Amino acid sequence: MTLGYVLRRIIVSVPTVLLVVLMVFVAIHLVPGTAVDMMLGTQNYLTEDQIRQLYHQYGLDKPLVVQYFAWLKNTLSFNFGVSLRTGKPVLQLILSRLPVTLELAALSMAIALTLGIVLGVVSAVKRNGFIDDIIKVFSLIGISSPAFWIGSIFIVLFSGLFRGFNIFGYVPIDRDLLKNLQSMLLPSLTLGLMICAQIVRVTRASMLDVLRQEYIKTAMAKGVSRTVLIFKHALKNALIPVVTVSGIQLGYLIGGTIVIENLFALPGLGRLLLQAVNERDYPVVQSIVLFVAIMIVALNILIDFVYTLLDPRVELK
Repeated sequence: MTLGYVLRRIIVSVPTVLLVVLMVFVAIHLVPGTAVDMMLGTQNYLTEDQIRQLYHQYGLDKPLVVQYFAWLKNTLSFNFGVSLRTGKPVLQLILSRLPVTLELAALSMAIALTLGIVLGVVSAVKRNGFIDDIIKVFSLIGISSPAFWIGSIFIVLFSGLFRGFNIFGYVPIDRDLLKNLQSMLLPSLTLGLMICAQIVRVTRASMLDVLRQEYIKTAMAKGVSRTVLIFKHALKNALIPVVTVSGIQLGYLIGGTIVIENLFALPGLGRLLLQAVNERDYPVVQSIVLFVAIMIVALNILIDFVYTLLDPRVELK
């Protein structure tokens, strides 16, 4: 991957990121109620002058265009502002929640890729058989089921079968590794199984296409063992569409953490974002969306690099 290619991708992605942030900025301001309204609640003992002072203090008395460009100017200088609700620096809030979301995303993707590729290969090799039918039904259920429903089923099952199992909350890795993995197991399985269903279908279709190629038939005629044929010759070429789908699913994965982190009480970016939306904490909402958009752009550039590893014929220009 050349530096020029990376720079071009970054330059092309800048308008997209800014457009996403602008759309979220407009959408959050269209929601009834402001940050000041959320602070005051239903029992307001402040005078009109005091309320106007609060609006002026937080810059909410300025036109939306002025607010947006003021935030954008500060962001370009890496000043993400402070939370309107807590008064803490926004960057500090994001960095404190980021490890939880990254761990959840990494574990979920690991589960999805491992199960998805294995089941997809088995389904292709055993095509039109009983095992293939079972795997296809599993993938259909996974695609059709929303993440919160799968998570709710896991909560009911594990709370009934395993009384001492840690379902809710989060334990940091540096405090207790085993309890950390236990607290992340169900959320990771929930997101992983949802993405796994897509990967199974793509892997199966790609493997079936590769197994019909002439070079596979030639290798079979030369007496290459079935195991070597599948895992050394066929699987590598079949993984290219899987990488594409995995890159697309990463966007859904990051979005899915919002629901799952709230369902399992995980203190990640998704939960912070939902709290910020409910509290109309504009700097936090805008900064998280900007951060997530940049992460997705970076991951897509990384996926392009993975293409070149799987297929040397692919050139990044």
